[in-house]
Formats: sequence, C-alpha cells, structure tokens
Amino acid sequence: MISTLVWKGITKNGRMPIPRTMVDKLQTRRRVLASGAAVSAATIAGCIGEDAEGDDGGDVADISEYQYDREEPDDEDAARESSLEFLQPAERDEDFDPVVSFDSYSMQVANLVFDGLYEWDDEMGLEPKIADGMPEEEDDGETYVFEIQDGIEFHNGDEVTAGDVAHSFTAPVEEETENAATYAMIESTEVVDDHTLEVALEHPYGPFTLVTMAVPVVPEDVRTEDRDEFNTDPIGSGPFEFVDFQSGEYVELERWDDYWDEPQPYVEEIRFEDAPDDANRVAQVLAGDADVIDTVPATEWDEVEGADDVRIHGSRSPSYMYLGFNCNEGETTDPDVRRAVSHSFSMQAFVDEHLGPAAAPLSSPIPEITNDEGDWDFPVDEWEEQMPEYDPDQAEQLLEDAGVPDGWEPRIIAPEGGPREALAERIGSRLTEIGYGADVQGMSFATLVDTYTTGNADDYEMYLLGWTGGPDPDAYFYNLFHESQEEVGQGHFYEGQGEFHDNIVAARESADHDERRDLYIELTEEVLEYLPALPAYSEHNTMAARENVRDLHAHPAVSYNPRIVSDYQNTWIEE
Repeated sequence: MISTLVWKGITKNGRMPIPRTMVDKLQTRRRVLASGAAVSAATIAGCIGEDAEGDDGGDVADISEYQYDREEPDDEDAARESSLEFLQPAERDEDFDPVVSFDSYSMQVANLVFDGLYEWDDEMGLEPKIADGMPEEEDDGETYVFEIQDGIEFHNGDEVTAGDVAHSFTAPVEEETENAATYAMIESTEVVDDHTLEVALEHPYGPFTLVTMAVPVVPEDVRTEDRDEFNTDPIGSGPFEFVDFQSGEYVELERWDDYWDEPQPYVEEIRFEDAPDDANRVAQVLAGDADVIDTVPATEWDEVEGADDVRIHGSRSPSYMYLGFNCNEGETTDPDVRRAVSHSFSMQAFVDEHLGPAAAPLSSPIPEITNDEGDWDFPVDEWEEQMPEYDPDQAEQLLEDAGVPDGWEPRIIAPEGGPREALAERIGSRLTEIGYGADVQGMSFATLVDTYTTGNADDYEMYLLGWTGGPDPDAYFYNLFHESQEEVGQGHFYEGQGEFHDNIVAARESADHDERRDLYIELTEEVLEYLPALPAYSEHNTMAARENVRDLHAHPAVSYNPRIVSDYQNTWIEE
C-alpha cells in the first residue's frame, strides 16, 4: 500500500517544534506485510517443477489493455441516482482516521471522505488539491510555504484552514502512529495565517514533494475533541460523507451534495464490504450480486475476462515482490549461494505462467511506474541484463564451488496461499532437480512477522514478501535495505559493500534529483550483484466491474481505488 498519512495537533499561531520521540524504526514491519493484503490469496494453478523452464515466457497481455477511454452519461440526472457496491479482498482494520489508518482497504474508504493537500493523478504525479498551486521552496529544500485555497469546507461546515493542514502534517509524529516515519523529517510548522502554512524540515528530504505532501487533511478541532469517535465516524472535505458503519460487515458512504470541487460525483451511495474469499468475490460480480470487486485473482482471470457482461480494469502499481536471503546466518551468507539459487529457476517463466496479465517481472527494487512517473530514467535495460538467467548447470556449479553440503534443504518461508508460496515451491522444486531441496513453509502473516526478521537460519534462509512504496525510490531502499531497518522491515541483514548504507541516507537527504539518481543506480547495481534480495514481480492493481459500471478507471495506488470522481473520471451505474 501507499501510505497516505496525517497527524495531530499544533497550536494555530506561532512555530511549534515536533517532538523527537520518533525514530526511523517507526516504519514498522506491518507495512511490509500490508502489501500482501493487495495480493490474491488464491491457490495458484499449475504443476510446480514438472517441466524444464525456458529463458523466456510466453506472450502476456499488457495491463494497459484494461484501461478504457472516458465516458459521459446521456442522462446526467439518471446517473446521479447511481448506487455502487464494492467488494474488498481483505478485512479492513477499520481505522478511518487517516492519521491512524495504515491499511489499504480502510484508506479506500477514507480517501473518498477526505481530500488531500495534494493528490496523485492516474500516473502517480502529485497535483494540488486543497493547496493553491505548488509550494514555494526556500532554504535549499529545507522550508516549504503552502497556500491553501479559500472557501473549502468540511462536511460540518467548518472552513479548512492552514491550522488543519499543519495538524495533519504533525499528528502522526506526535501521536506515534505507524505513519510517523513518513513525516518525521518535519522539524516545525508555522501557521502564518488561515491560508498560509510554513513547514521547516530538519534536512532536505528528496521524497518530500513526491510523497509527503500527499497528506489527507483532517479538521483539527473535531478530531482532537474525541479521536476514538472520529476514527469510526470521520468528517472530511471529500466528495462523500460517512453515513453508516457496521464493524466487520460494511461501510456506507453518501454523496456530499455541497462538495466544493468539480466535477460533482454522479454516484449517490457507495457500500464497501470485505470479501477475502477470491472465488466468492468473483462469483458475486459474475452473478451480478456486486457491481465492482477489487483484485482479480490470477486463477480466475480467464473466466472473468471471458464473461460477456463484466470488464477487467487494471493499472500498473508501485508494488515490489521479492525473494529475500538471510545474509546473517546459514549458507545464504555466501553471495555465490544466493546467485546459485537465482540461477536455479526462471522468474520470468514463473510470472508468465502463474500471474499472466496480473503482474510484470522486475529487474530492480524500483517498480516500473516509480521509474517512469518519477522521471528517473534509470537504465532498466542494463539492469535486465544483470538479472540472473535460468541456468541450472551454473547453479549446481556455484553451489559445489561454495562447498554447500549434499542434502542442503534451506527453509523458505512465505505467506500461505497465493503466488508467493507457489514461487517458494517452484524454487524448492528446481533446487531438488539439481540435487538439493528446500523446506517450504507457508505461514500466516502474524507468524511471518515474528519469523522473517530474526536472522536465524533455523527460522529461514529465504523469504518471500512484498512492499508498496510510491513514486520515489527512497521508499524501497531505505525501508528494505538500510541497516536501521533490520528486524523491522527486513530480514536479510545485508552489511553492504563500502558506502552502501551511507549512500542510502545520502540519497534520502539530498534535494538534488540528478545526485539522487546516480546514487540509486549505484545502489541497484550492488543489489543485483550481491543479491541480498532478488527482485520478483510487481502485481498490478485490478478491479472487475459489471458492464453497466461506466467511466471506472483503476488507479496505481490501491488505496485510491475506487477513485469514483476526479478530473479524469466520474463513475456512474447505467440502468
């Protein structure tokens, strides 16, 4: 998931420092695992390890084929009577206050109730929403001055002010929420007047204008009066109001007819229900019992695509799935052993066979959309050439030269069910074919959280997990490779070569785009050479909708789906 965050109270006048009680490790393990919520829990079809793998996969459809042109209703009055039922593929944490919320599916609800200071467009570009244009940058990237649009109101009629925006920036740190790490670089805020806010950073922070400014804005007075009540009965300035909620069952939103922005939404009511069983969720949309479902399982793709009255909607996403190696204990501390495992199977073939149009193979920790939409222009073609190719003979020779004992069976742990456990089985099967083996263990997320960060070879020598960042590489390198995050969001304990960890921090704290790009190229080349983690694939964001759901478009950020209304879409149900 992409973390969209918000925070607690500061005084409305004068400069107030943010408490420094938060440390980098507030970027908790849960975020790594949270990306699994967006991954199908279906059992992947196909036999593992029967056929030899070629170097290339088959022809796979491009996800752009599942995006459609804009549509407009013939009868706008009829469109404005639309009601939509949306099935989510995982249970919500049911924290609807964006200061607190840390799961994608609660934020799918919250992002329709709250507007952001800035918001990501359909290509992950940051655009002003509540802000009146882009901020004025001062002090070489350490100070930003934001102007707030005049006349925007929350659902209760209170005006949105710079004080509310300041509160939204600082509350996660002050309240030590799981979103705090994204905002911990903010040193202080100053409310200049009701529509002007100054934010001072401790140091330049490269991702600030790509990630941090996408903050949902909450009303400070209402929220701080009773935070518990606000969490399950929130008030925002977005196009929909919170009207009904039954814990563990559903959330109902209703169009706010006094919404301040254009276009006004056509949809009048939205009902969210969780439906974690893939087959049941697909069956409901195929039968017409639901309008839209989130996440089309790879195993059900052909059936959904072949239905006459259902369409798949898809978008690239900033998700990163990977095979992590234990660099702390065991045989995988040897980079040649990690290289051997990576040569023992074909990642391309696995993705093509088991995920098809639902995912794309990766050749770095930086997803394709992050590269493209962040204007990084990374040498992806060169990185693809650096990725280990399927070569079982080379794998066997590397293991023999490394002195790996006969009968080596490394433990590979993965989330139970779904593509990643299937990938673990594939790796184990291929290792068996060259005279070794693997102990593959599918685990619940709760068990995995307590296991993959121990650094103990008895617990694992490899693990399969995922992460969702955004349009800046820092979200991947700092959280998944910097030494400060060992035992928090990573389990490989990679010491790095030379200035590896220093370069991660240097890229994080630089405001120079070209300097950051050069550092990330150097970091990526080291990851591909020494393989503390092998890039696997990026799973696309997908939805399936009945044909009468019009002008629906999948957003790259799963927490933005269903977007419903924006400058590039206005969804309605055609009766």
